[in-house]
Formats: sequence, structure tokens, C-alpha cells
Amino acid sequence: MNGCNHARLIKCPICHSELDMVAGGGELYCQKADCARSYPIVNGVPVLIDENLSIFNISDYLRKFDITFNRSESKLVRLLNSITPSISHSLSAERIVGVFIESLLRQTSCPKVLIIGGSIEGEGTAALYSSSRLQLIETDVTFGPRTQIICDCHSLPFESGQFDGVLVQAVLEHVVDPVRCVSEIHRVLKPQGVVYAETPFMQQVHMGRYDFTRFTHLGHRRLFRGFDEIESGPSAGSGMVLAWSFRSFLMSFSMGNRIARKVLWMAAMYLTFWLKYFDYFFIRSSEAYDSGSGYYFIGMKSLDCLSDRDLIGSYRGTQQ
Repeated sequence: MNGCNHARLIKCPICHSELDMVAGGGELYCQKADCARSYPIVNGVPVLIDENLSIFNISDYLRKFDITFNRSESKLVRLLNSITPSISHSLSAERIVGVFIESLLRQTSCPKVLIIGGSIEGEGTAALYSSSRLQLIETDVTFGPRTQIICDCHSLPFESGQFDGVLVQAVLEHVVDPVRCVSEIHRVLKPQGVVYAETPFMQQVHMGRYDFTRFTHLGHRRLFRGFDEIESGPSAGSGMVLAWSFRSFLMSFSMGNRIARKVLWMAAMYLTFWLKYFDYFFIRSSEAYDSGSGYYFIGMKSLDCLSDRDLIGSYRGTQQ
């Protein structure tokens, strides 16, 4: 769906006032006199970035549409990547997405769902995209095959209380201020709106300079302390942790050589991809709450805030 179809929904990311289209259709501008910011429409996608709260500038999106986290690769490299097994796998995503959808449909017959980091379809989320009962608004800071709106989670271009649900999968490790981003998610959700988040704990850096933060299970829960928990737990276990760690160890032998790094990367994938399957046995154990590769949270917007004493009391690991 073209991002411009959301013209009635989107607002100025700075003041949340109405936006109007400039003659010619290539730009949006804020109608509020003391704001009056303008935002380009690039390749049909509105670029609604608050430059005061983002590491990106609007001008970045006007240069060859080049905001992307993926380097251009040769056909040979793309072919090799396509036949190389992955060490990443979210064991919980498909089931939890089902819980997420069920929770939304209990609230309303046609939920409006904001997807943050939605330039591509997330792992285990096929049911979300195939459902005819959900209205999806797919946003990201990068252009991609599914990007409808360019925006930064630190300053969402929507009025408060607009959405029945928000999905933010494998995103919060890449934002500089996850507390503010979750506050924005809380703001744009309707009362009793539902959030589904999945964030890594023990993984090496990915996406290079755009990787900032990791969370334990309780750290992740505290991030969403303004929500009543529906369910939370490990999304991947210690098998994936070991695979990530061994890959990082093996690639250390590249000594900065790009060709050696690529060869070692592929070797590491083939040597370690099978480790993730151990997580099917370990994922429900208490140890996984201490040693998981990542954690998920699904919760309902609340007017109350989880206290730190109650947070500590919800520990489910083995180190009692």
C-alpha cells in the first residue's frame, strides 16, 4: 500500500498537527503556523523525520534513496547468502503473533496496527500480513519493499491513541533511546491497546553503527512497565547464543581482511546453524530466562506503572 494513502492518519512528527499537500504532490507541510515544517515524499513514501530527535536527516533520504542498513552486494554474494543457513530463528514469534492477533480482535473487529521496523516482513509474522481483518501501517527509517511511511520511533508522526496494536520486532536494540521509543508506542496506542516486542539479549553487534542496546528478561519487562503483561519469555535460547559467539570467535581470525571475513562468516554459518535447534528443548526451561539470545513481551496499555519491587518479584530464572 502506498504511504500516501495514510494522509489522514499521519501528522507532523514534531507537533502532531495536520499535514497538507504542497501543489504538485511532492511535499507535505505542517499547518501549524509556529511549526510549518515541510516533509518530502520520496518515491511515493512520506519522509516524516523529526531531525531534532533522530540520528537521520531528511536530506539523507533525498540522495538516491540510499538510507538502508544493507550494503549493495554482487550477484555471487547474494547467491552464496541464499544457500547459507542462518543461525537466527525466533522460536516464539509465530505463536506469539497469534496471541497478539487474538488480543487485538478481542478489542475490535478491524484493528489498526502500527508496525515499527516494517520495511520487510518480520520472522514468524506471516499470519499478520495474511489476515484480512487487520489494517497495517508499515513504517521504518529505511526504504524497503513494505515501507509505507518513513519515520523514527523516537518521534512518531501520529496523534495519541490512534492504534489498537503496535509490533516492534528486532528494533529496540537499534534505537539510541529505547525508553523514549516505548513511551511513544504507549502514547499512540488506544486505551487497552496491545504491543508485541522482541529484542535481543546475547547477540554480537549487527547492523554495525546502528546497534546500541541489549536487554535481560527483566530489563525488557521494565522497559514496558507502563503495560500489563499478557505474556513474556525467551524468544531464542542458549543454542543460538553459542552459535553467535562461535561465529564471532571464528571471524576474529580474519584480522580485518574483507575476503577472509566473508569466507569465515560462511564457514561459521555451516558449522553452527544446527546449534539453534537445541533451543526447541531448552526454550521453556528456567535457565532460558537467564541465558536466552533474546526475549519477547506482549502486553496491554495500562494507566498504572509496574513498580521495581514487583519487577524483581517477577524473576523467573534459576539464580534465586
